[in-house]
Amino acid sequence: MYHVHLNIGSNLGDRLENIKRAVSSLRQLASVPSSIAVSDPFLSSPWGFVSSNEFINVGMSLDCVLDPELLLQATQRIQRSISSASHRDASGAYIDRIIDIDIIAICKVLPAVAPPDDGIAPPNCASWQLLHVDSPTLSLPHPRALQRDFVTIPMQLIDKPLYDLLSASALNG
Repeated sequence: MYHVHLNIGSNLGDRLENIKRAVSSLRQLASVPSSIAVSDPFLSSPWGFVSSNEFINVGMSLDCVLDPELLLQATQRIQRSISSASHRDASGAYIDRIIDIDIIAICKVLPAVAPPDDGIAPPNCASWQLLHVDSPTLSLPHPRALQRDFVTIPMQLIDKPLYDLLSASALNG
């Protein structure tokens, strides 16, 4: 089982509707429906390029059984089902987009050593192992996640244990 944090953004068209469609499809990937959390929308200026179109972003976390590469394929399929347009131009520069789904971080969920008295194990960093992936198609944790308020603020609100783990990992190199 994996705990996943995603960031979903849109700055073209009906931005809220684009995000709602993505969230609805992404919910289907959750192995544990109660693990799904979605932040309130967060308005931000474009990052890495100039545009007059503001972004709406949401953070989303969920638990699933898909390994990182399969999760990437699934999120790309969902993204293409909403818009086939690329989020980069021919030179590789960022451009406006209808939808963008980024995998921010993935943790392998480790079995709990001993359940708490109430039998419900709260999410905590001790039972998660942050995955590091560096492949031609995927870099995890997302290399610029902690530089972007539109990622960190929603993550702190809905997925604080993972935010803390990600921050500690960045500090420890």
